[in-house]
Amino acid sequence: MMAQRSEPERGAWVREAVTRFEGPLTLYATRLLGDPEAARDVVQDTFLRLCSQARESVEGHLAEWLFTVCRNRALDVLRKEHRMTQLSDEQVNRCLSPAPGPQEAAERHDLGAKVLSLLESLPVNQREVLRLKFQNGFSYQEISRISGHSVSNVGYLIHAGIKTLRGQLFDGQPVEARA
Repeated sequence: MMAQRSEPERGAWVREAVTRFEGPLTLYATRLLGDPEAARDVVQDTFLRLCSQARESVEGHLAEWLFTVCRNRALDVLRKEHRMTQLSDEQVNRCLSPAPGPQEAAERHDLGAKVLSLLESLPVNQREVLRLKFQNGFSYQEISRISGHSVSNVGYLIHAGIKTLRGQLFDGQPVEARA
């Protein structure tokens, strides 16, 4: 039988998880729900569920476990509300990263806003896997376990989503301008 970890050690482990994952989970939940307040509640619930888990059962795949629980909880909230809300312009602007120079910042802002806008035109499953891959850095296998799609389907959804976004983003530009 494994020895129980001390309460201070367990508390430190949970605090480390909160410090590392609270921001990414909140962004992920906000994107799924379209409501920052509901997203914070979902993330708080996710960490409460972590407190009741044996550390050994999630060690080695903590990020995957947290995102899966967060996703499932957010989907429960959506099912309960029977609606999905799109991000407001203000929420989109807060999510864009700052750039070094004003001109580059303006170009990045415009491009980022356009990509986020185009992303909203994709099917929900493509949006979700693209966000998990590019905003959270998960592998195809991790995305598969989080979303419930097969690994090959995750690859297909990412490929199809990128192809669609690229086509929409560069529509009307010469091929050499796309590089």
